[in-house]
Parts: sequence; structure tokens; C-alpha cells
Amino acid sequence: MEELNEIQYKTMSVNKINMHIAEMGQGPIVLFLHGFPELWYSWRHQMPFIAAHGYRAVAPDLRGFGDTTGAPKGDFTEFTTLHVVGDLVELLNIIAPEEEKVFVVGHDWGAMIAWAMCLYRPDKVKALVNMSVPFVPRKPTIRPIEALRATYGDEYYIIRFQEPGEIEEEFAEIGTKTVLEKLLTNRNPEPLKLPKGKPFDESPVILPPWLTEKDVDYYANKYEHTGFTGGLNYYRALDLNWELTAPWTGAKIKVPVKFIVGDLDITYNSPGAKDYLHKGGLKKDVPLLEDVVILEGVAHFLQQEKPDEVNEHIHVFFQGLSSSD
Repeated sequence: MEELNEIQYKTMSVNKINMHIAEMGQGPIVLFLHGFPELWYSWRHQMPFIAAHGYRAVAPDLRGFGDTTGAPKGDFTEFTTLHVVGDLVELLNIIAPEEEKVFVVGHDWGAMIAWAMCLYRPDKVKALVNMSVPFVPRKPTIRPIEALRATYGDEYYIIRFQEPGEIEEEFAEIGTKTVLEKLLTNRNPEPLKLPKGKPFDESPVILPPWLTEKDVDYYANKYEHTGFTGGLNYYRALDLNWELTAPWTGAKIKVPVKFIVGDLDITYNSPGAKDYLHKGGLKKDVPLLEDVVILEGVAHFLQQEKPDEVNEHIHVFFQGLSSSD
């Protein structure tokens, strides 16, 4: 990955937090938004490719992740999608005040933030390539945590993440690196359950070809320093997001979108997901949806597992839109 030597790193003050960004290349901005348990580094294969094709790749560590600080109070109430989209809008105002709209690429929590950005500030987004997490319309009759608990039970990972400090203690006992290896290499398409007191089995992790020891060490060093709380706070704010986004009930995503997911991803195999993606539900909520791509034999961390395919999908989609301007 000698190209990574060409990436530039900056830290800037954004909405009273210090935001760390990695950037590379010149041209129209492509804003890359990572998920959990990831960092800007998740886009290490996309940035050199996109930069080589005439774009400026910008990948922040999102609020509370990696080298970006959390928030003054530090609790989950400062990790709503409104806060995080606010960070991104201000970041763009600082680094590219002349650019009215940017291309966005999201994965996992980054995908949820990207959907939210398209809802709150569609005027800032030229087009979106989103991965793994489809748009989830707000259901006014039930809170997300209540719905997830009813569907999956108390051992479901998002439910287990709710109580501040609890899962952090269990992760600390297991060890940061082992937790990251278990999460990043999971290929079981079934709902992720983390039983209390013993979230993971004790089988040794064999790293796949796409995830090197060096990659895991990069993540582990950052999470050793920050802990997992910043990332977990996004899950803890799910119900608060639901309360705050009532004005957007029924709103549609009105930017051009390509959606990509692996067929072994737990999100693709969750109840109702395939019907929603393939039978017109997503198209109804995202009227400018141009394509749904299913990568076969690919699990959740698709941009790291199949970078060449993902890069091509991003490039072709954005290039098509650029040439039609």
C-alpha cells in the first residue's frame, strides 16, 4: 500500500470537536464515511483509486472515532445523526467553501449518516454510493430499540450495546485486538448475537487475505487509545435519533443513489431486507435509486474484501453523473 504514503492528514476544529481527516488527490470531492468498528482507514483501497481518476478523496474519522475527538459532555446524546451530519456540513464549508455539492460514499454507520445527510441537506450531495445498510424509513409507531428487541431478543448486538459501560467491560476482558478480529472477520449471515459474559466463541481467528495483521494493528492501536465508547454511542443514540427526526417522517431521499451489499452481509439477510431491496420498497423511498448491486460470496466489510469491484462501481456511477452535468 505504498500509495498510502501520498495521503495527507489534517486535524481541524469542527463544531467544537477536533476532526481528523485523510485526503488525497485533486478535483471534485468524494466524501467517504466509515462505520463501526472502523476508521477512515476502511477506505485505504478506495482513496488512491478515486484520486487517480481525478477526484479529491476525503475520509474523516467520524465524531468519537480514531483521531477525531468525541464531544464536550461525551455522552451518547451528542452522537445523533444531526450532530454528525452537522460535523460533515461544517467540514465541507471549511475545506471546500466553493463546492456547492459533493459525492458521498458510505458504509455501515457511515451509510446511515449518508442517508441522513441526504434527508437533512440534499443540497450538499451530488450523488451517493451507499453500502450494506439500506435506507430505513422512520416508523412513527415504534422506537427502534423496542422493535429490534422484539425481533431479535436481548442478545442481539445492538441491544447489548445499549447499556453504557457494560459491553466495554466485556470487550476489555477479551482484548481490543481480539474483539476487532472477531467483528471484522465475521461471515455468518445470521443476526449477530453477543451472549452476556461471553460475547464471542474462543476459536482462534484466521485472518482472510483481504485483512492483514498490519490492518488489524492499525485499528487496534487506535481503539486501544480511544476505547469503543465513541462508536457505541451511535447505537445508543438510535432512539434519540427517532425522537428528533419526527419532522422527516415519510420524507424521501432525493439524490441519485447506487446501493451495494454483499449476499453474506447480516443486513442483507435480516427479515424483510431482500424484499425491500428487490421488490420496489427502496425505490419508492429513494426515487432516484439507479442500481442495487449484490456482491456474491461477500460479507459486511465489502469495500475492504472486494476493493476492485467496489472501486469500479463507485467510479462508473460518479463518472456517469459527471459527464451528464
